[in-house]
Amino acid sequence: MKRPLLLKFITIGCLMLLLMIPVGMINGVIKERKSSQQEVIEEIAKSASYSQKLIGPVLVVPYIKHHKEWKTDEVTKVRYQVDVTESGERYFLPSAFSVDGKVKTERRARGIYEARLYHADNMITGHFDVPDNYGVVENLDVYEFDSPYISMGIKDIRGIENALKIKVGEDIIDMQPGTKLKILGEGVHATIKHPDQLKKAILHFSFNLVLQGTESLSIVPIGRESNVDLSSDWPHPSFMGDYLPTKREIDDKGFIASWRTSYFSSNQGENFERCINSADCEAFNNRYFGVSFIDPVDQYVKSDRAIKYAILFIALTFAGFFLFEILKRLAIHPMQYGLVGLSLAFFYLLLVSLSEHIAFDLAYLIASSACIALIGFYVSYVLKSILRSAIFSSLLASLYGLLYSLLSAEDYALLMGSTLLFALLGVFMVLTRKLDWYSVGRTEAVN
Repeated sequence: MKRPLLLKFITIGCLMLLLMIPVGMINGVIKERKSSQQEVIEEIAKSASYSQKLIGPVLVVPYIKHHKEWKTDEVTKVRYQVDVTESGERYFLPSAFSVDGKVKTERRARGIYEARLYHADNMITGHFDVPDNYGVVENLDVYEFDSPYISMGIKDIRGIENALKIKVGEDIIDMQPGTKLKILGEGVHATIKHPDQLKKAILHFSFNLVLQGTESLSIVPIGRESNVDLSSDWPHPSFMGDYLPTKREIDDKGFIASWRTSYFSSNQGENFERCINSADCEAFNNRYFGVSFIDPVDQYVKSDRAIKYAILFIALTFAGFFLFEILKRLAIHPMQYGLVGLSLAFFYLLLVSLSEHIAFDLAYLIASSACIALIGFYVSYVLKSILRSAIFSSLLASLYGLLYSLLSAEDYALLMGSTLLFALLGVFMVLTRKLDWYSVGRTEAVN
């Protein structure tokens, strides 16, 4: 290879590296705007309510235990009895626990940024199998039971939108703030009105919980059998946690999802006991499932994904430019390569700025059309032909179309990208199959 051609390759390579500077700066702008969007989402959540997590309900039976203990006098060594009073609680998880939730989403805007809130109308039902004398089988006379209560953990109680009343048996009880149970965190509780009837009974409960939140709704499957059904108008759910829905239907109008778990699959009975006895609550709290309402691919995510192809996009454009140069024996100055590359870089800045105000698809169309029009006008003079400019612009438009397809088809992006590169390499090889590369460096450009 002659030196002029080698020098040309080195110059083009250096130009591509230099163009990564503005591309990197634009990428920094995208990340900064994404960070600003996240700050706005957190501010809206701070003034409304954060993501929600439901734990419970749990039946709690406080007790006082009176008994005697033997002690030995340190001086006289005489043994004697003293009265000892201990307090504690007995806990019962529901044998059956069901949630039937209907979720509606809404957008809250602050400036140019938006956050998505949801309102979940949940009907929670189930029952506790309360054993005889609350499971105390020995020395029943030393126990003094206090009023039992039902506790429900709610991650952010600011999101409660209705006056909570729980139906326990035939009684309707007002629920009060606070769980009275540290391991459940924030939430509500209701004191049972007729505790004497619970020492051996099936205690049914039901209540309606209307809850506001942001980003996600999750549930800890605390029942021996837990059944959760959620429906929503959000068409892009992201299911999360340890369990995927057993059934789900997703379309443009929203989704319907159902979860079914048991003690055998969740081991929550043992996890709860470990949490109570040793304060090791990690396994209990982390065993959950739910759904996220965050837009999986917003304008900043798409812009960030688009700019990852910048170096490839510039390389392919330069390759097309170089192909015209060697096949038509044109003299294209490195500065002209650089201006075209800079136009390609500014496409991403146009894209992210427009997508903040209009739909991403329309922003992409406007930004790419503006870039194609500018480059097409410029290369009509560089390539000394309107026809050549039209061909080059058509190829550039095809590249933008393929890039949009890559952004839209997330699951097939790698397959489409590799196929595209292989096809373009094939086209380049076919067009240059008869080219004498040794003569390219010696050929004088045609003005």
